[in-house]
Amino acid sequence: MAKSSRDPSEEMKFKTMQYPLDVKVKFLLMIGVLLAFLLLVFIVNSNSSSPAAYQPPSAQLESWKASSVFSKEVVVVPSTSCPPSSSSSSTSSCSKIPPSLAQALIHYSTSNVTPQQTLKEISVTWKVLEKRSPCNFLVFGLGHDSLMWSALNHGGRTVFLEEDRAWIDQIKQRFPTLESHHVVYDTKVRQAEDLLKVGKREECAVVGDPRSSKCRLALKGMPDEIYEIEWDLIMVDAPTGYFEDAPGRMTALYTAGLMARNRKDGDTDVFVHDVDRLVEDKFSRAFLCDGYMREQQGRLRHFTIPSQTLGASPGDGLFCP
Repeated sequence: MAKSSRDPSEEMKFKTMQYPLDVKVKFLLMIGVLLAFLLLVFIVNSNSSSPAAYQPPSAQLESWKASSVFSKEVVVVPSTSCPPSSSSSSTSSCSKIPPSLAQALIHYSTSNVTPQQTLKEISVTWKVLEKRSPCNFLVFGLGHDSLMWSALNHGGRTVFLEEDRAWIDQIKQRFPTLESHHVVYDTKVRQAEDLLKVGKREECAVVGDPRSSKCRLALKGMPDEIYEIEWDLIMVDAPTGYFEDAPGRMTALYTAGLMARNRKDGDTDVFVHDVDRLVEDKFSRAFLCDGYMREQQGRLRHFTIPSQTLGASPGDGLFCP
């Protein structure tokens, strides 16, 4: 693999990279439409003659979306519906924006940086979150999109895993409600080809808890709760992988696939960013499996991996179908 010209010391600058104007404009349009929609919901709530007679303005929303020139580009975040109640305090709480969403709106409306993913890439994950949230969402990486993911999974648990302890401290000072953990990686991008061969060994095809796995690719040393929670969504957007001495995402990708297979029941949706790079491309195909791939949009891939505990995997127990 060719060594990147980017110096490792540029990592912190990379985390605060500003995106082109067209991406910023699209994102600000998304925020503007979201605010307009929430205002519409608030007005309808306020003007309703009886809380019991209130109906969500879904018909109005669908009509608006159909006529909007931005309907194909904007991700609309629906408000949380509330049960009818005669209590004035209940009506008041229903009309308020959840604190996590309010914080995200303020941050992204006033910030000169945008999430590392494009709007179309974000939309892939949002479509799944819209159906599955509130849920358990594990994200490899802590960045400028973290507050957004936490807000979109309002009421669920969103946990971030980050390699840079100083970056964690910096983000915690700004957004203390975000839950994050420091993770140490003992690999290098230059080892990727050898690690891909290791991943083909018999011990790496065994489904189980990563902590007890004999596979060199199994990521150990994370807090116990990370292994014990059944994650509904996992996103791999870290660790750093753009130069040869960076840790790379080899173990993160394998471990994400192993955790998904090791859940007791149901599917896990796994998202991988930066699949235009060799490691992310090869390791996601090898350990998340082409047969489980559902969609690719830009540099983001979406896989849906079924539980494979107790030898109940499709494909007669094979790691990939």
